[in-house]
Amino acid sequence: MESVKHLMMEEYDNMTSVEQAIADFFIKNEEYMDFSARNISRILYISNATLSRFAKKCGYKGYRELVFDYEKELQEQLSEDSISKLAKKVKNTYSSLLEEVFQQLDEEKVCRAAEMVSSYKHVFVCGLGSSGYAASEMAFRMMRLGLQIQAVTDSQVIQMTAAVADKDCLMIAISLSGNTQAIADAIRMAKSRGAGVVLITANREAKIDCDVVLYTATSRNLDQGIVISPQFPILVLTDIFYGYYFKNDTKIKSQRYHMTLETLNPKKS
Repeated sequence: MESVKHLMMEEYDNMTSVEQAIADFFIKNEEYMDFSARNISRILYISNATLSRFAKKCGYKGYRELVFDYEKELQEQLSEDSISKLAKKVKNTYSSLLEEVFQQLDEEKVCRAAEMVSSYKHVFVCGLGSSGYAASEMAFRMMRLGLQIQAVTDSQVIQMTAAVADKDCLMIAISLSGNTQAIADAIRMAKSRGAGVVLITANREAKIDCDVVLYTATSRNLDQGIVISPQFPILVLTDIFYGYYFKNDTKIKSQRYHMTLETLNPKKS
């Protein structure tokens, strides 16, 4: 069945100037409103009888039948437009975040942090909440390269890990806000015991003593009408960090990577 707007356009040349004005109103309209004959007659300064004749010219028995189909199609269109606009806004926000990550990227610091990972016997990645998920992902990926690394995502375990850390330990702490008390306390404890510390944060005002601070982006200053995963900028930075770490001793790490894959997926004899 043809859409109401299409029927109007097909009959457009056969309409009177008043009927064409009615058709223009419905064809150009993109908002839901009161489409009753009384309200439309008031808006267009026409009679109910004129609306009835217009509907019949479009192939309907009367105006109420035309409006029924028109409202149904308009609701579907508005729903599709809403989804389309939302998807576009999400895409634009992710693009803005990605651009901001690279604007804030300090390759020298990333390279230094990657070298630190290779210099310590024990590496811990700490984070809470969404940062904890990112910490787990980072540890999993680095572990596949043969690195002795552990994700710590519980506040009490983070404190205990920091309390037993020493000069052979490296703590990679993730806190987008830079104000997570448990993370800040753990960093201070680990530093006091001689451990190395790398902080990943979006807060350039964070006053925490670390060996290296890697800054990433945050959606806080972007469009607040969309829910964007706070893990996204951390994971992008993790990918970059992973690339730098892999670049050092590529051959050995590549061998370790394949060894872990073979361990996870042993060949059947």
